[in-house]
Amino acid sequence: MDIKEKEIAVIGVSNKEEKFGFRIFRDLLNSGFKVKGIHPKITEVLGQRIYPDLNVLETKPDLVITVVPPEVTERIVDECKELGIKEIWMQPGSESEGAIKKAKTYGIKVIYKTCFMVENGIW
Repeated sequence: MDIKEKEIAVIGVSNKEEKFGFRIFRDLLNSGFKVKGIHPKITEVLGQRIYPDLNVLETKPDLVITVVPPEVTERIVDECKELGIKEIWMQPGSESEGAIKKAKTYGIKVIYKTCFMVENGIW
């Protein structure tokens, strides 16, 4: 499946323009990706509905991108397992050895130590 065909959930979307969670979400939208934002305390960014967690999405994403502290990423890996999400991209700074090991143990494809935006030619 082409990366642009995947439904992507960005965990850690921000409403602050200087934050990576905002920039990633904005630039994915502007590049034509099918993207949903996740943040427990924000309801809208750039005119898009922001969801409190993965459980409330209408459809299961093909890929989850984490832009959150490592301890939050570890919880997100558990959510991905529960929901049957098979791929997670841990943005630099959001990964931890525990989260990576957990994802591999669960059979989730995990990408880390590289930026999704750079790898896909968006930045």
